[in-house]
Amino acid sequence: MAIFDKASSGLPGLDNILLNLRLGDNVVFQVDSIESYCHFVDPFISQALKDNKNLVYIRFAKHPALVKPNKKIKTYKLDANLGFESFSKKIHEIVTREGKGAFYVFDCLSDLLSAWATDLMIGTGFIGGKTLGMLLARKIVGEEDRLLEPHDSFYIGSDVFYTYIVENGWWDLWLEQKTPAGFFNKAAELKSKMLEGKFPEEITEKFQQMIEYFGQSPIIVRSSSLLEDSFGNAFAGKYESLFCVNQGSPEERYQQFEDTVRQVFASTMNEDALNYRLQRGLAGQDEQMALLVQRVSGSYHKKYFLPYAAGVGFSYNTFVWDENMDPQAGMLRLVFGLGTRAVNRVEGDYPALVALDAPLKRPYAGMDNIKKYSQHEVDVLNIEKNMLETISLEQFVKEEPAVDLGWVGQRDMAAEEKLVELGLSGQAWAITFEKLLAQTDFALKMKQMFQALSSAYDYPVDVEFTLNFSADKNMQINLVQCRPLQARGVGGQVVLPKDLPKEKLVFSSKGNFMGGNVSLKLKQLVFIDSRTYGNLLIKEKYELARLLGRLNDDAPTLLVGPGRWGTRDPSLGVPVKFAEISKVKALVEIDDPDRGFSPELSFGSHFFLDLVESDIFYAALFMNNQENFFNQAWIDSQENCLPDLLPEAGKFSKNLKIIQAPLTLFSDITRQVVVCLT
Repeated sequence: MAIFDKASSGLPGLDNILLNLRLGDNVVFQVDSIESYCHFVDPFISQALKDNKNLVYIRFAKHPALVKPNKKIKTYKLDANLGFESFSKKIHEIVTREGKGAFYVFDCLSDLLSAWATDLMIGTGFIGGKTLGMLLARKIVGEEDRLLEPHDSFYIGSDVFYTYIVENGWWDLWLEQKTPAGFFNKAAELKSKMLEGKFPEEITEKFQQMIEYFGQSPIIVRSSSLLEDSFGNAFAGKYESLFCVNQGSPEERYQQFEDTVRQVFASTMNEDALNYRLQRGLAGQDEQMALLVQRVSGSYHKKYFLPYAAGVGFSYNTFVWDENMDPQAGMLRLVFGLGTRAVNRVEGDYPALVALDAPLKRPYAGMDNIKKYSQHEVDVLNIEKNMLETISLEQFVKEEPAVDLGWVGQRDMAAEEKLVELGLSGQAWAITFEKLLAQTDFALKMKQMFQALSSAYDYPVDVEFTLNFSADKNMQINLVQCRPLQARGVGGQVVLPKDLPKEKLVFSSKGNFMGGNVSLKLKQLVFIDSRTYGNLLIKEKYELARLLGRLNDDAPTLLVGPGRWGTRDPSLGVPVKFAEISKVKALVEIDDPDRGFSPELSFGSHFFLDLVESDIFYAALFMNNQENFFNQAWIDSQENCLPDLLPEAGKFSKNLKIIQAPLTLFSDITRQVVVCLT
């Protein structure tokens, strides 16, 4: 390369890293603030003027000017609101006029996003519920709010989905799947084909341009169908939203993105999604999949990319665990790292539950419980492996010692002393978010944000967000999703019977329930016995779970079982699919620590939203709480109706008991008491 082809950034250290700039290079910085950008702009300008370069400033943003008035610098003022085509045409005219050898400074490109919303759309049609919810929420909160991190998104219109089906010759199969006979039978075949299809050339060109725009920044491809995230139909977790770590050559990054789009499109044929549509009377409605493609919010570390914290939040706290809490204040389900651990019911891990009117009051008291019921693993994007990865908190601390965990955790000195005794070294942390909640206004800001959103919606809302800190230590919150929350509300006052003899109680509990004040009349109890369930083979546990699906009818039913309902790990509970228990009236999880079963207060997860939408009352019984009671003797004394209802399931009669008897379930949210009576 000839010496005169080189150019300087004005920062010798950066020049060394980049091996100097070349004429023709375009350098784009991803920064936390305009102030950070100026650290690069000012030296570049000084060096260019020193070298007598033709310096041009392209001015279009709302932020303060980056370049001070100077006769040696040409400033062009452009109106971004005229659209992408007009803007790009003006840029082309300027570049042509200024000729070769000109040096350029541009305003912050993020300011173009709001002006070019429709220009960042690929294809035509609708943008879908998730995209609409995100854009609407940001408008309500106010894009100018410095607390709000700018989003960087593309929208793939719903017509691209139809085009994909038609271009690959699947239209007849698509129509067959819409019929009652083919609704499930043809779905698997169509899903398989959708994972292998080809996109038309005009769409692939747009996809490639988008991948070039994002460079090697991690992105997420989020489902945004026409029906999801609407009032009464959240479709929580029914369709796929997938990360692209987005590393490698341009060809590799494009292939990864295209495969991801196929997977999200194919998720319209997921069995859970089809069951959800069928149960909610949506099977006959037109469902098209639009997509929301977003730059992932977070920071690079040595080999990992992740946000400092993420979570889901609700403007209405359906689950209050203290009689002094106000449900209207809202709640958060908060994690360190990617928010996937907040929306999913993860095995053996516990996100932090935060009531926004009492952020430091937790459902579990005592350091031992805080450690047990806390986050032990972190979801990250591994830049080296080019994949989403779950690693232990211990591994993250060891590999990323420079990351300050002080805002999200507290040192576990007892655990560190044990490490020393064993001749080991290292730090031990418990993720509590105590400093974040006690020493910042984060909880207050989230509460105010929820109030603004729910007021505008005139309805409770469910929000997904990330939290990061800028270089100057200011908080930045990225609203990535907002949808209506179908909250049942507190309900009318319920009068609990007094002085009940224990033989009349099936169970009673202090706190840890969800569903407001209720008085439910039930006709049967379906009980999984932890004393024998744990002895079943894994295959038999899945078989028993499928059996429950056959019992899922309209009889008002109380479902009681060990550990976690809906778990993916049968050693932690019963691995039912939600469709197999969707008609029960009440669901109870009981702990049995000796056999490895413990409920997970999954308020805020996709499982939680399914319970809320289906109006299913939920309670968790922790038997180490002396105020809780479970009448195992009464259960054992009752006749098991399983052999009569399902004779072929007789081998499970010691594990599964069906008691047909009138029961009444009462709950009082003010006193935080729930009782079930015979």
